[in-house]
Amino acid sequence: MEAYQKITILAVVLLLCFQQNIAAQDSLSVIKPSKSFLKADPQRATMLALTFPGFGQIYNRKYWKIPLVYAGFGGLAYAISYNSSLYNKYMKAYQDFTDDIPETDSYLNILTFADPADYDPVLYPDTYDESAAAWYSERMLKQVDYNKKNRDLSYIGVALWYLITVLDANVDASLFNYDISDNLDFAVAPVQMPLSGAGMGLNISMIVTF
Repeated sequence: MEAYQKITILAVVLLLCFQQNIAAQDSLSVIKPSKSFLKADPQRATMLALTFPGFGQIYNRKYWKIPLVYAGFGGLAYAISYNSSLYNKYMKAYQDFTDDIPETDSYLNILTFADPADYDPVLYPDTYDESAAAWYSERMLKQVDYNKKNRDLSYIGVALWYLITVLDANVDASLFNYDISDNLDFAVAPVQMPLSGAGMGLNISMIVTF
């Protein structure tokens, strides 16, 4: 009889220990860190993005977007430098071509495919063709306008890309706590409607399961 009691007590103790172990595991699974504990403030993300490009993405923990942010700015900075260089080059050539100073001949480095005796009224006043001189002058002026336009568009692109990075930080922060969990479910149940007469309706509720 005493052996039976000892076995019974031991079984009860083991059962209690097993239940406590299950309860501990369930509690750990419920309180484990999840995205709900990592909140993002859209206003703060926007202010950080406005302060310095990329700070908003860091705040939202979107680290993979940081290279894209700076790649965009790097490409636009290169476009500004490239178009500014061409603009200055053609502007200097046009100014040198239209003045009366023989020493200012930077346009010769551009018009390498043509003979200056055919178009240069300063260096070759006796052989140049007036129509050819006007044509080359017009072509250089068009290159000046073209590269100036591209340079200005590159500056505008920097401003637009800056605004895009700020908007991206704001949207990411706004959607940071948006629940897209697979544990969401819908439940449909009948419910009595609060009308003057008797009536029935349907109630749809969202249930989060763990």
